[in-house]
This record gives sequence, C-alpha cells and structure tokens, in this order.
Amino acid sequence: MPKFDVLTIGNAIVDILARCDDQFLGDNAIIKGAMNLINAERAELLYSKMGPAVEASGGSAGNTAAGVASLGGRAAYFGKVANDQLGTIFQHDIRAQGVHYETKPDGVHPPTARSMIFVTPDGERSMNTYLGACVELGPEHVEEDVVAESKVTYFEGYLWDPPRAKDAIREAARIAHAHGREVSMTLSDPFCVGRYREEFLELMKSGTVDIVFANKQELLSLYETDDFELALGKIAHDCKLAAITLSEEGAVLVRGKERIAIPAYAIEELVDTTGAGDLFAAGFLYGYTADRSLEDCGKLGCLVAAIVIQQIGPRPMVSLAQAAKERGLI
Repeated sequence: MPKFDVLTIGNAIVDILARCDDQFLGDNAIIKGAMNLINAERAELLYSKMGPAVEASGGSAGNTAAGVASLGGRAAYFGKVANDQLGTIFQHDIRAQGVHYETKPDGVHPPTARSMIFVTPDGERSMNTYLGACVELGPEHVEEDVVAESKVTYFEGYLWDPPRAKDAIREAARIAHAHGREVSMTLSDPFCVGRYREEFLELMKSGTVDIVFANKQELLSLYETDDFELALGKIAHDCKLAAITLSEEGAVLVRGKERIAIPAYAIEELVDTTGAGDLFAAGFLYGYTADRSLEDCGKLGCLVAAIVIQQIGPRPMVSLAQAAKERGLI
C-alpha cells in the first residue's frame, strides 16, 4: 500500500486576512477576486493599510493537504519557507494538522511568502501575494520516495510563477507516472491561466497531468470562450478527468462523455470564500484515493467547500471527517 493518499506541492504562504470595503480595493488598485503578485515594498505598504488582521497558514496546495488530513486521509506537502517567524508558523500549522512536511528552510532571505487577503462584505477575497522564499523551490526539493509512495500528486497552477518550480513539477510527474501514480493540478485563477494557457494545455494534452480542477471562469479562460458547454467538451478531450466548480451551483465532473452534476450544500452565511476551491479538491481527492464513486467524490468536495466558506481563513477549523460522517459520506 502507498504510504500517502495525496501529496500536494505549492507555494508555502502565510495568509494575513482583513476585512475591507470595495472602495478600499479601488483606492489601492487591488483587482477584486484575483491573486495579485506583488513585491516586498508593496507588501509592506498594503500591510500598513490593513485593519485588524488574522494570520493563518495558507497557500492553495497547503490548504488542500490540510483538508485531506482533516478528512482522515494521509497527506504530504512540498513547499519552501525561510527560517523566520512566518516560516516557523507555517511549519507548525501544517504539521499540527497531520500533514507530512519535511522541506528544509534555507536561511532568512528571501523571507517566507505572505499574502495580504482583503475580504469584502460579499465574502469575495482579493489576494496580494509576495512570493518570497517560494521562488527557491526547485527539483532538488522533490523527495522521490514521497512522490513514489503517493497515490496522487497534486500541484497548484500558481507554481508556474516562480521559475524553478516548473522543473520541480515535471520531475515529480515523471516519478509519479514511473510508479503507476496519477498527477493532478488546479488552474488556480483566471489570470494565472491567462499567463500560462499554452503551457497548461500542454501539461494536459501530453498526459503529464491526469486530473484537472478549475472553476467556471478558469475553464472559460483556458479555452478563450464564453461557451461553457464547448469548454466542457474540450477539457473532456484534453485530460482524463476534470472537476469544475460552479460556486452556489455546485460542480460538474467530466470524464470522457460522462457528465455528473453535483449540487452545492446549503450554507447559513457566506463569510469568506478563501480556500473554497482548495477544499473542494481536498474532498474530491480524499474520496478518489479511497476508490469512491465520482459522485461521492464530488459530494465530499462540495461539502468541505461549503464548510470552509462559513469561516474566516482557508484551513478547516472543525473536523471534516466528523462532518462527512454526519452526512453519511464516509
């Protein structure tokens, strides 16, 4: 039996979350609902303008690993931090959630990545990310034994921004496939897709990636169309399996000519959409690596996404396993 169910690879980031209004976003030239890459000076400026904030270990793939572990799955993570205060926080948090994490920090420069996340009253989050130590992630940080012993290796599309991470991902995919494992990715956000559309399509068409996660906007951006059905047909042709999230409309799963619609779970209050897609992937991959039906995988994804958007922060604050058991999903 493989040692791990899911290995995730991503930018190791500490999120700094604060509430604001839409006027604040406009006044500070922040693109609403997107991940905006910023430099160290911009990070300091935005931090100085933030209201009361909450610090929480984040990073898309790190959130997914934490979600898998909370469901009872065996999760591992690769991601680069510095030997500084935020790096210590990140290492503690992900390990405390039961995730295997042994990527070694190297000094204090560049510092651990941080993302200033501004949450507007509608629950939408606008991320402003300084990548810091994330840019140091390279092929030498790929632990071959961990990849070989993981049923699915999952990575975030955001990794295409730091230059050496691409090589790390391709090496991890090579190892995974050599051991009969599968590789998955999330498209991350429409602007990320816009930057790397051709490379993402090549990953899918070449078989480097087997399973793709995207939301509706990312899918439409990938194929440069407004026709959702057309885009679904294209992604069905380009990869083995795709899971497309549709916010309050749930999700649709696509495998060849097969289409499975998954309804969203009702929520009491939308608090913060940070981590919704990350946790959907966690629920789906937990079910997938447990050999559950695609429908059950989708239900698990929708359930844990519904849970995380009713709290501040992207990591689950309750036992996802208990929540899934109460609904008869595990």
